[in-house]
Amino acid sequence: MTIVVQIGDLTKIKCDAIVNPANSFGFMGGGVAGAIKRMGGTQIENEAIAKAPIPVGSAVFTTAGNLPCSYVIHAPTMEQPAMRIGIENVKTATLAALKLGVELHLSSIAIPGMGTGVGGVPVSDAAQAIVDIAKGFEKKIDKIILIDRNQDMVTSFKKFI
Repeated sequence: MTIVVQIGDLTKIKCDAIVNPANSFGFMGGGVAGAIKRMGGTQIENEAIAKAPIPVGSAVFTTAGNLPCSYVIHAPTMEQPAMRIGIENVKTATLAALKLGVELHLSSIAIPGMGTGVGGVPVSDAAQAIVDIAKGFEKKIDKIILIDRNQDMVTSFKKFI
């Protein structure tokens, strides 16, 4: 497996699936989720809402609409939109997303920084948690792309690889 770190736009990455750090209701209003909905289309949110409630620690997939990937994996980091969360939520969401990726037999998954926006998790803590869990999938997923528009997040990802 290769873990690749890059700065960039999650909604423009070509891979099998991208991860949406969602809320349990499937609403895609702001942050990463809002960007996914704007670029991919409202059908992504409609599909996610139809699968709700999605407990923190689990994940569901939807189609990807107009995005250049096949799926969006919705892995809630919070129950309600705009909740403050702890690092455990980032860990369980990352683990759930990657487990679902294995179940779907995906070879490439792109993961943004999770929980660092409205969730309030420090960038360095989130990066370490995401990288540590990604390393546990070395023999299960060919390529995990850690991507973010925030340079601090990308620098933190690289620090823990």
